[in-house]
Amino acid sequence: MNTPSTHADRIVVGIDGSDHSTHALRAAAGLASALNLRLEALTCWNRSEIYLAAQIPAGVFAEIDPREAEAARFVEDAVERVFGLERLRGLITDIRHGHPAQILVQESANARLLVVGRRGRGGSRGLRLGSVSFVSIAHARCPALLVSSQE
Repeated sequence: MNTPSTHADRIVVGIDGSDHSTHALRAAAGLASALNLRLEALTCWNRSEIYLAAQIPAGVFAEIDPREAEAARFVEDAVERVFGLERLRGLITDIRHGHPAQILVQESANARLLVVGRRGRGGSRGLRLGSVSFVSIAHARCPALLVSSQE
């Protein structure tokens, strides 16, 4: 008996500007093409601690928060490194405000697959698995793929 899919027809991949996330995007793109699924490259940012400490409300300043601009650059750079000028058909890029692991877990509820790199840009370099990657794959609401780069 065939039952309708309860998951959206997309693969979600987390991007943070690291080489690991670029490898994750490349792997996710290959799977999306092979499975005829949409691909969403997602990056997240948090408001600077300076804004939080000063209790400055969002929207007070007209210019974009530097962390949001940096997140936008991360995803565009990764897309350019993986696809060059020929973007994958159906590729969606998204920049979200909030904690990356929390957002990736939320997005996994409506995905066929969640793809993350082994580790990101932050934390201790000696870690085998980054904290965002660990939380994301441990709590994903769909199958998750952890991609390790060739070091």
